[in-house]
Formats: sequence, structure tokens, C-alpha cells
Amino acid sequence: MDSLPELTKEFLVESYENLDRLDRALVELEQDPRDKENLSSIFRTIHTIKGTCGFLGFTKLEAVTHVGENLLSRLRDGDLLLDAAITSGLLSMIDSVRSILNAIEQTGAENDTDYRALIAELNRLNRREAEPAPAPAPVAAPEPPIAVAETAADERRPGQGLADTSLRVDVGLLDKLMNLVGELVLARNQILQFTATQSDNAFVGATQRLNLVTSELQEGVMKTRMQPIGNVWSKFPRVVRDLATTCGKRVRIEMVGKETELDKTIIEAIKDPLTHVVRNSVDHGIESPEARAAAGKNSEGLLTLRAFHEGGQINIEIIDDGAGIDPERIRRKAVERGVVTADQAARMSDHEAVRLVFLPGFSTAEKITNVSGRGVGMDVVKTNIEKIGGSVDIQSKAGEGTTLKVKIPLTLAIIPALMVSTGSERFAIPQVNLLELVRLEGEQARAGLERIGDATFHRLRGNLLPIVRLSQELRLVSASDPDVVNIVVLKADDRQFGLVVDAINDTEEIVVKPLGKQLKAVHVFAGATIMGDGRVALILDVVGLAQQAQVVAEVRDRSLGEVETSSAQGGAGDSRAWLVFQVKGTERMAIPLDLVARLEEFAPSTIERSGEQEVVQYRGEIMPLVSLTRFFGGLPAASGDPRQVIVFNENGNSAGLVVDRILDVVNQAVAVRRTSPRAGVLGSGVIQQQVTDLLDVPAILDVACPGFQVGSAAA
Repeated sequence: MDSLPELTKEFLVESYENLDRLDRALVELEQDPRDKENLSSIFRTIHTIKGTCGFLGFTKLEAVTHVGENLLSRLRDGDLLLDAAITSGLLSMIDSVRSILNAIEQTGAENDTDYRALIAELNRLNRREAEPAPAPAPVAAPEPPIAVAETAADERRPGQGLADTSLRVDVGLLDKLMNLVGELVLARNQILQFTATQSDNAFVGATQRLNLVTSELQEGVMKTRMQPIGNVWSKFPRVVRDLATTCGKRVRIEMVGKETELDKTIIEAIKDPLTHVVRNSVDHGIESPEARAAAGKNSEGLLTLRAFHEGGQINIEIIDDGAGIDPERIRRKAVERGVVTADQAARMSDHEAVRLVFLPGFSTAEKITNVSGRGVGMDVVKTNIEKIGGSVDIQSKAGEGTTLKVKIPLTLAIIPALMVSTGSERFAIPQVNLLELVRLEGEQARAGLERIGDATFHRLRGNLLPIVRLSQELRLVSASDPDVVNIVVLKADDRQFGLVVDAINDTEEIVVKPLGKQLKAVHVFAGATIMGDGRVALILDVVGLAQQAQVVAEVRDRSLGEVETSSAQGGAGDSRAWLVFQVKGTERMAIPLDLVARLEEFAPSTIERSGEQEVVQYRGEIMPLVSLTRFFGGLPAASGDPRQVIVFNENGNSAGLVVDRILDVVNQAVAVRRTSPRAGVLGSGVIQQQVTDLLDVPAILDVACPGFQVGSAAA
């Protein structure tokens, strides 16, 4: 059992649970054969088992569930009505499935039992014509189950099976438990701080015991949230195979360190970025078999995924042995697009030039495919990785291949941090960004900081270290001693800099709390924590701080989208603020921001109906709501999440447009490049390098809310 792949174990646990539920559901369905909801649930369960076992290569199990699915499909469509014979056949199928699952659990392979008689009987039942529901016959015994050589009970070995040793827990419950442990850690920190001033041995001993138990509990709860990175990687072989086939390439994938574990929240955050990178490696990086042969390489390309722990972080490397990235070509493209001047490009190292691929909209693809060449992807990868406190780097050599390196924290909930003070405020610095501490005193403090132009540096072991004063960046009054300089040496975006603080306090584990809405736009803070004395300390975002201090370049100061817009649309008019949002799941739309009164979120429970119109009580009036997804012919997804609403106001009257998701606010000059025959759409333009439909708000409100008027969107 321990030797089974993790994916197979999860399949077995889920299938055992489903089979237990199916036994009950089929018996209930026999009492009420016309229960469509129950029948649909049974069909979905068998369909799920069939689909997964086909993916895992269990052909016998797939064959048995396939005929059962066919029979259930006719029952669901009303072509057949369940009777005792069909019920017995389906129950025999469930017993056979359980028997095969037991064999897989014990040996890793399906059993040798011949299920052709069962399959033939289920096919016979499926070929029957529809019959009326049989009259109740209390004395009639149901048909006996179809005989099979083995049953689940015969095969189950003594002791506990896999399903008996596993327990499914809702992720929301785990998150709540993690939050409670976080509060316990905060309380522990407060008690430890108080204990430092006490001399009662019994009290000190009890505190130490509490500290030990809390640490073990914290470690245990965090382990429940840990998952192997192989769970993310498991879909990549199929992705690589399909993409290589589409591109006419031969690519082999190797995975090293699949058992490396990290927090579930981190797993979810890196899933899409890693998929971007893998697809880019196959489409962009690895050459065609002919090109590889001409270069003296194996015609089959190699893509390697590698994960390992190092320094309290997870390191992920995506390595391909493809054509690599030519830094000269990158320099030429960057100069052509106005990203850098020719002089700046000439002074760039090869590594700095290659890192330009992380700029928004930057692409070197000669042609646009369904995978790449649109200038999106790598900037998204970098942004998403940095959102969770990680970093990303790329190294490439023309003709030899490319390596993308990602470093991410193990968890986002509880992290070790260095506590520092400036003025009367305390701040936390995540230890993953910390390199070393430097203290200068007396004459060394006065002479140790040098000014070169407007910048301050410290010579650390012969190298110039840029200096940032925390008090200056946060506009605080420093209370430091002029004869003492405390420097925290930090790493941000592969650049080192020194942060000068008034005092360095201690290191401790802190519980990360999200920032309130008022502080989310302040990029120098990553979160907040509660200290042992009950005071709040802000957690510094080292990358954001370095960007604000201009120690590292802010890559979004001048995105390629803005460069191309200004050059291509020179006469299109002045820039305007646009609200960009999503409807029908994937469609991008935009409206001028000056038409918008407010952005609101309404819980589904607050939404009512007036005739056919959805309405909500809003600021003393009844405000009509218009679902844009429904307006454009789509079906809104059933969800308990709050509805995102764009509120318009005209002459004291309000109306709200319900959208799937608010994406961004963009300042840009936009020209209507393509008119649209669709009612409610003025046409299409390019916003953030993506084709975006421009909404005709008056037309929509005129149809959905007659009598409501708003200024023209084209004005």
C-alpha cells in the first residue's frame, strides 16, 4: 500500500467513499425509480470513477464501469425504468468494482477475475425496451446478484485498508484550524514575553511546556496542509505530450523531487505560473527534431522539472535543452520597442538582457501561436510568484537551453521574521530576504556611509552596498544614535541593499495577517502581525521597498503596452481611465471610469426580485441589477460568492451592472479599431495588449432598465 503512487491512493480513497454512497443511493432509487436527482448523482459518480481509472490505465475497471455508465445513461434519459433486475445488475457491478479496487490496493494491479459475464448481462439489460414501473410484489424476491468469482470481502486483507486509515477534511476547516493555531502562537508569544520578567520556577516551567506543545501543534497542523509538488506536476506529462504533438516536436519530461512538500495555498498559487513556463519551454524553447539534428543534438528534447528544499524555501527549476535565448536578439527587440536606449542595451550584461523577458508585453516570437507570441505570460509568472513572497530568475545560453529558477516560501501562514524598530514603530522583515546584520559604531559609523551623487553606499567587504533609510522611505522621525548605524542586509530581485533601522530587536515566528483595504495599495507592506505585547507590527515587503527606493528597477514604470499605445495610436486622443472587467467567464470588456459611480459587492442573500428584474436595496432606494453575462446570452455561474457590481448614477437614480470579475483600472488612449454588430457593444480596442470590447452602457440600460439614462460611453 505504501508503494502505491500518491495519485492512485487518492483515487482509491475517493472511490471507496463513492461506492459506499452508491450502495445506499441504488437501494433508495429502487423505492423511487423516477428520482431524477438521485439518478443523476449515481451516473456522475460512476462516470468519475470510469474517467479516472482510464487515465490511470486500469482497463478492466474501465470496461466494467463503462457498461454500467451506459445503462445508467438510458435510465437517466428515461429510456428505461429501474426495476429489480437492473438494480441487482448495478449492485453486482459495484461489488465487482470494489473487488478490483481491493486488488489494486494490495498488489498495485487489477485482479485476474473474468468479468465478461457481468458485462454481457449489463449489456443485455441495456438493450431492453422501456417498461412501465412494476407493481409492488411483497412476496417476490429480487433476482440474485450475478455470480462473480470474488467479492470485495473475500479480497480485503486483515487489518485496516487504505480507506480506513485516511480521512477527508474540508480545506476550509483546515484553514480555520490554522488560524486558531496562529492565534495560539500569538498568545504563546505574549506569555513568553511576560515570563522573561518572572522568577517563579513553577510558572516558568509551565510556560516552557506550553511553548513546546504549541510548537509541536503548529508543526502538526502545518503538515496537514502540506502536499507534494508532484500533485501539480502530475498533469504536465499530458500537457507536454499534447503540446509537442501539436507543434510537431518530440519532447521527454523528467521530474526530480516530486515528493518535495509545500503548503496547499502555495500549491494553488504556483499551478498556473508553472503551466505557463512548461508550455513556453515546449513551444518557444525546444526546437523541432530537424533543427535539433542539424545542431548535433538528440532529436528528442528534454524538459526537466526539479524541486528541492534550501534555506527554508522551496526551489523549483524548469530546465530545457532547447535553443536558449539569444541576448543580442533581446537587446535589439528592447531597443526597437523603446524599452531601453541603444546605449543602455550595450551596457547590459547578458543576464540582465535575458531578464527583459519578464517585462509586460515583451515577446521575441516571430509568429503568434495559440501558445505564445502574444507578449503575455512571463510577466504574469513573475507577478504571481512575487505575490506569495517568492522570486524568479532566468538563465539561458544560446544553443544550449534555458533554466527558470523559482524560489518560494514553504508556507504563508506562520513565518520566521526579524523584528526591527524605527522611531516609535516596529516592523517585521521575513527571514527569507535576510542575508546578514551589520553594526557600525563610533568613527566607523560616521565614515562608513559614503555618498555618490544622490545615493548612499556602504563598502561591505570591498563591494558597494546601496543604503536605504527606513525612516526616510516611511517618513518617520528617526530616534537613532548618530554614533551607531544598524544595517540589515537584504536581498530583493537578486540585488542586495542595506536597510538602516534604529534598532534590531529579535527574531521570532510571526502570524501573517492580511492588510486592510486602506493599506493594500501601499507596496512597501506585505501584511501585519500582532506582537507579544498586543501591539501591531507591519511586515515589510522587501521587493516593494527596494523598488520605492529605486534600488531595483520598477518593471512596470514603463510597460510595453504603454510604449506601443503611444507610438501606434499617437493621434487616437488623450489617455482616459478605463475600468476593465470580465463577463461570460473569459470575455474582456471595458467602460470609461468617469461613468462609474461606485464599485460594490452584494451578498446573494441581499438580492431580491421585482417581477423579472433583479433588484437590491441600496442607499434608501431599490436599485435594478443587470447581469452582463445574461445580457450577452451566457448563463451566470451558480455561486455563493458576493456579486461584483458596477454602479451608475444619473439624476439621483442608480442602476448596477453585474460582472464576473473586476480586473483593473487602466489609463490609456484607446481607439475603436473594430465596430461590433452586437447590441450593447460599441466596438473593440486594444487595452493592456489584449483585445477588449468597449461597452455601450446607455444601450444596455435602455434595454434592461427603460427610463434610466447615462452619459455616452463614446463621449
